[in-house]
Amino acid sequence: MAAGLQETPSANRIHIGFYGKRNSGKSSLLNAFAGQEIAIVSDVAGTTTDPVKKAMEIHGLGPCVLIDTAGFDDVDDLGKSRVEKTKQTAEQVDIALLFCDVKAVGSEADTADDLLKQETEWYQYFRQSKTPVIPVINKADVLEHINELAESVKKQLGEDPVIVSAKNGTGLEELKERLLRALPEDYAPRYITGNLVQEGDAVLLVMPQDIQAPKGRLILPQVQTIRELLDRKCIITCTTTDQIDEALAGMKEAPKLIITDSQVFSKVYEKKPEKSLLTSFSVLFAAQKGDITYYAESASRIEKLTGKSRVLIAECCTHAPMEEDIGRVKIPRMLRKRYGEDMVIDVVSGMDFPEDLTSYDLIIQCGGCMFNRKYIMARIDRAKSQKVPMTNYGITIAYLTGILDKVSY
Repeated sequence: MAAGLQETPSANRIHIGFYGKRNSGKSSLLNAFAGQEIAIVSDVAGTTTDPVKKAMEIHGLGPCVLIDTAGFDDVDDLGKSRVEKTKQTAEQVDIALLFCDVKAVGSEADTADDLLKQETEWYQYFRQSKTPVIPVINKADVLEHINELAESVKKQLGEDPVIVSAKNGTGLEELKERLLRALPEDYAPRYITGNLVQEGDAVLLVMPQDIQAPKGRLILPQVQTIRELLDRKCIITCTTTDQIDEALAGMKEAPKLIITDSQVFSKVYEKKPEKSLLTSFSVLFAAQKGDITYYAESASRIEKLTGKSRVLIAECCTHAPMEEDIGRVKIPRMLRKRYGEDMVIDVVSGMDFPEDLTSYDLIIQCGGCMFNRKYIMARIDRAKSQKVPMTNYGITIAYLTGILDKVSY
């Protein structure tokens, strides 16, 4: 088995972001945490450009992703682009470490309020987005008047900073304790299959091995779902679309749940035993990562679309477009067949999700297996705040084929 399949997927790890001005010690502390040189450390301001991510285990927290970011005080044209990437990561993180650059506090030229202006803005941003944030002062081994500096941060932010030294390890254990306390009490990985199954249930997985599943491999949602069902001690049968009849005939009783690829919803529904529940990988991940109730409610807006409507397809993967890609080809084809070829359908991938969504009549989001719940919910919150309906690949296909009320989630 490939090493990647033995590890916790990045999307299921706690995301911890490192934020601060250039040369505030973010990269050096990330390296100290990881115990290896992950991020480049330099006295030259702006060394960190694109975000740097490191997956690791932190005792007590479990599987985590540490994200090092560019300094938010980068001001030239290229720097502005780097800051935008830093802002994008801020929507992903479950906990933010905010590095406070206070080494010049006490000088005649500047006050603590002036020096901590950007840190205060970012602190308030994280608080408003309900992201736990921990103020940090690094370089304790070289800073003078450290207690006065800490008092300045506390006065400005209203919270005691953690004082650390990436060089000699001072304060790292205290920082780990603060991370443990910062994580919300109700934070826990959600089951992909939710409450649809329990130990001993028989589950049939219908997995088309088409162009989207590279030869010799399963796609990530299939792998993660199979692993979870094994952990939940379910009895699993896997089949392809053309062998559903044989698979069902080989089972002692009708499966409790059938999970299929959304694009063959209608074919599987026609063959589904009456008492078996039906869902799709996309719908399951939408429920795990996002707001499935909102997705289902937004699907009703599909009926109000016209040939002049504008739709945004938002996929999380950045794969090369395929001949029968579900987001770029199949869903647009279904919509245009119903509403006309003139319908405007835009496609974005990865983290290229627009800030302004108001020009769209509907957003259709993929399952989101590549991103964590925090980031998917940030997208949903943006759509809600701009009053733009947002649904999901699987929900859309189920609605367009007339079986949404028969789909379980």
